[in-house]
Amino acid sequence: MPRTSPLDGLRFAFGTLTVFPVRVTRWDREAARGGMLCAPLAGLAVGAAAAAAGLVLLFLGAGGLLAAAATVAVPAVLTRGLHLDGLADTADGLGSHKPAEDALRIMKQSDIGPFGVIALVLALLAQAAALAQAYDVSWARGACAAVVSATVARLALTLAARAGVPAARPEGLGAAVAGAVPVRGAVVAAVAVAGAAAAAGAVLGPYDMVRGVLAVVLSLAAAEVLLRHCTRRFGGVTGDVFGALAETAATTALVVLSLG
Repeated sequence: MPRTSPLDGLRFAFGTLTVFPVRVTRWDREAARGGMLCAPLAGLAVGAAAAAAGLVLLFLGAGGLLAAAATVAVPAVLTRGLHLDGLADTADGLGSHKPAEDALRIMKQSDIGPFGVIALVLALLAQAAALAQAYDVSWARGACAAVVSATVARLALTLAARAGVPAARPEGLGAAVAGAVPVRGAVVAAVAVAGAAAAAGAVLGPYDMVRGVLAVVLSLAAAEVLLRHCTRRFGGVTGDVFGALAETAATTALVVLSLG
């Protein structure tokens, strides 16, 4: 097997987590490990694009709510809506209260049930409301919130792919990346993202620096609670669970960044 290069990891991250025209050349475990470690970088790119869309609308005279709607829409477009679909499917699986095998079968169905609809509406509403409030304070705070939330959303995927977390199915993206990331690597990635969020917040002021770190910590905590619950209910993680974790982390980050 050829040795994995950092570019293999970047290609894996951008090719599987975004619609950017990046061709994934390797699908083995080494590439999956590098890809999940690079997932926050894919989130950074998605967040920058989302912030840019919001700022363009603000520059053209739009209000904070319209800018927030555009900022929320961009990540959905750049991920083909996969994370939102994962959130809806996971909500349906958990809400069914059925055994793991039946719940996983429900999650694979193409339709969305009532629990999925409710989860989507509440998540998107919370994201848009939080971003609108941030944009109303300042364009810089709104843009920072967009970038941090998108980055920490993909960081949640890095932590969920750590060693010791099993896959619920033997196939699919969840099986391809489950347990691929060493725990030490996941911790290093989390510290790096928290440090970057603190640095970005420091530009806006000391309170924003603290708020940035809190956003990362609380987002990861919320994602971890959901991860453990899904692991107990389904026997491991799936691609849908990864999507739900990303949306949970993003929503939590935006809510925290909008407070105060």
